[in-house]
Amino acid sequence: MKIEILDEAQEDLIHGFQFYEAREPGLGGYFLDCLCADIDSLLIYAGVHRLVFTYHRCLSKRFPFAIYYSMDREVVRVHAVLDCRRNPSWTKKRLEEEP
Repeated sequence: MKIEILDEAQEDLIHGFQFYEAREPGLGGYFLDCLCADIDSLLIYAGVHRLVFTYHRCLSKRFPFAIYYSMDREVVRVHAVLDCRRNPSWTKKRLEEEP
């Protein structure tokens, strides 16, 4: 199995990095390390997470973020990495815009 992080999810990670790095230098790097570890865990745990807005949702261990992904036979596609503090209607709209 392999993991594919789509462009939109990469942009989400960049925005999260910038947000936390602006709060405290070095925190953005820690954010990326934690979220990448959570994404890497999908190699083992992909498919066990509940479906939310038609995507599997993996909650981050350290930050209030969720990883929304889909699965094919051999590929886990990460569609979005979103802040859980956002309004759920915004999250739903954002996920519906996915190609």
